[in-house]
Amino acid sequence: MTYGLGFSALGSIFVHVSLFHSREVLNGFREVLCGQAKKSDVHTRLMKKYKQVPMWWFLVVLVVNMALIIFVCEHYLETFQLPWWGALIAFFIAFIFTLPIGIIVATTNQQPGLNIITEYVWGYVFPGRPVANMLFKVFGYISMTQALSFVYDFKLGHYMKIPPRAMFMAQMLGTFIAIIIYTITAWWLMDTVPNLCDTSLLPHNSPWKCPQDRVFYAASVIWGLIAPKRIFGPLGVYNNVNWFFLGGALAPILAWLAQKIFPKQKWISHIHMPVLLSATAMMPPATSVNYTSWLILAFLSGYVVYRRWPHLWQRYNYVLSGGLDAGTAFIAVLLFLSIQSNRISVDWWGNNVDGCPLASCPTAKGVLAEGCPAIS
Repeated sequence: MTYGLGFSALGSIFVHVSLFHSREVLNGFREVLCGQAKKSDVHTRLMKKYKQVPMWWFLVVLVVNMALIIFVCEHYLETFQLPWWGALIAFFIAFIFTLPIGIIVATTNQQPGLNIITEYVWGYVFPGRPVANMLFKVFGYISMTQALSFVYDFKLGHYMKIPPRAMFMAQMLGTFIAIIIYTITAWWLMDTVPNLCDTSLLPHNSPWKCPQDRVFYAASVIWGLIAPKRIFGPLGVYNNVNWFFLGGALAPILAWLAQKIFPKQKWISHIHMPVLLSATAMMPPATSVNYTSWLILAFLSGYVVYRRWPHLWQRYNYVLSGGLDAGTAFIAVLLFLSIQSNRISVDWWGNNVDGCPLASCPTAKGVLAEGCPAIS
């Protein structure tokens, strides 16, 4: 279900942007290439008093990083298993997807990922190379994600009237600090924490189980070692899942036709297939609590407050979004420092697996496993 919906979301991105945002894209390219004047709002007029970031600053960062990556891939080819041209393919995938996904993020604040397509492509090109698959995924998927995060920071600074050059230097400095701290922390943890990430040897309440790293490793095994050809290709049993690519590409066309056939039905224009498909693809790892809380808050903010108190919505909606993100990050750090690091467990209905006997208590020939509650 996850991979099929992920395929559909990827198939819908370019079709949706072509049908609903082609005029915006063409106008944007025309403004940049032909030097036509952009539409200036109050924020743009206020930001003109600051010096803009020269384009060659971005080009230098791009060229230096690409050169370093290609050098590392060639110098450690036996270890990383990724040739230089493989890195260039990953860069190309990130390049062609950044604009359409950037448009989707700018209009919906939802970001479809490229993890599936990057793993899929390299798994077909070079099966049996899990390390190369991980690197290809990072260079293709994470590069696009970081690029959009970079643009998002500039957008926030644009609204807050922060000088663009100061933002650029802050981002560069933050990146270098993060690299140094992460590298030192990883070395220190691997050297000082026994059985790091080994769930079979760690205590049950140990905080060092590395869930994201294990997921990343599992993906490298599925897509790199086993390879898509043995799963979704002619050697596998899930080759029909590839039809989801076509289904995803046709879905925006159906929404576009419905809008043309029923122009008076304004709600049809709000049907956004890439967001629907990519959000639904996250349902298997996410729980219903994640989605219900998101839907309730979105309905209250985007419908009730927007219709009844539009002046409040205009003034506080963007701040609310940033506050929720900051609050989530803050409470995650607080919970780790106060609870998880002290090996304190909290038992409540949201994380109690016994509350769902169908999921936690498998049956054998219709008989419930020992210790499982009866199902009424």
